Amino acid sequence: MKIGHFEISREHRPFIIAEMSGNHNQSLERALAIVDAAASSGVQAIKLQTYTADTMTLDLREREFVISDPGSLWSGRSLYDLYEEAHTPWEWHKPLIERAKSRGMIAFSTPFDASSVDFLESLDVPCYKIASFENTDVALIRKAAATGKPLVISTGMASLADLELMVSTARAAGCRDLMLLKCTSTYPATPENSNILTIPHLREMFGCEVGLSDHTMGCGVAVAAVAVGATVIEKHFTLSRSDGGVDSAFSLEPEELERLVIETERARLALGVVRYGTSGTEKDSLVFRRSLYVCEDIRAGDTLTDRNVRAIRPGLGLAPRHFDMVLGRRVRCDVKRGTPLSFDFLMDAPEQ
Repeated sequence: MKIGHFEISREHRPFIIAEMSGNHNQSLERALAIVDAAASSGVQAIKLQTYTADTMTLDLREREFVISDPGSLWSGRSLYDLYEEAHTPWEWHKPLIERAKSRGMIAFSTPFDASSVDFLESLDVPCYKIASFENTDVALIRKAAATGKPLVISTGMASLADLELMVSTARAAGCRDLMLLKCTSTYPATPENSNILTIPHLREMFGCEVGLSDHTMGCGVAVAAVAVGATVIEKHFTLSRSDGGVDSAFSLEPEELERLVIETERARLALGVVRYGTSGTEKDSLVFRRSLYVCEDIRAGDTLTDRNVRAIRPGLGLAPRHFDMVLGRRVRCDVKRGTPLSFDFLMDAPEQ
């Protein structure tokens, strides 16, 4: 799979997406600084969200239109006010996309309705992301898939039936390049509820690239996800959590994002292949294995014992497995202390 000029597969370094979300705090200058910081951290993509409060909900501050969960970061906020604060003004999209391109990244977005897709098409974004809370919106999936561009879908809260419907809908509408992101739709999420072993199962079931949309703190879960086959990691990103913002509490800062880039690539490289025996890089280390050495001067005709032969480093003598075989045998010549033991020294040497 390819997005823009970036190849996405287990043979390439993980594709890291920095999710800006509402961390711009309604400042274009800050939004541009987030793009620059993401690029400096080494990620390949910056992601926006394209909606307005009016396309998301109704301007009501009562009943179910107010977040009542006391454990939520946004408890007590009306949905409308929250989306009004968090949305990225549509007139910002073009300068943000152009800034990303100038820094060698791609920029794309999550559309939340048909008008968002139409707007993003006018900017020729390279792909689309469907958020977890929209992954049952088949009309939106169909609209984005019909563009023929790669489609990324977060799987948060989706049942197997939901997954089958979203994948079949996307493919029937023309999506050729599909990616699923394992996602736990809590903010923040915890490692215990991340269940990243779902990642290889998703790959097997749907035959597509699979990654992680990660709302946990730190990079440990993302590194583990790469170890089980994730090729894409999406993380919320901010300049500084102390600056506040709707998603800042579970967003990475620049140094953390840079560490994520480094450690996920280390995880990918460490996977390698199933292999036993000495690798090419280990050959020079063979000399530091133990082997049998003469540890006392011995004369021709003397018998080898556990006093004059020991298994020590380095590894230039007979392998330690021969120790019992050589004990009690006599040597055919004088041998100095510190000489690696060889069958050539022995009378009636055994078969090698």
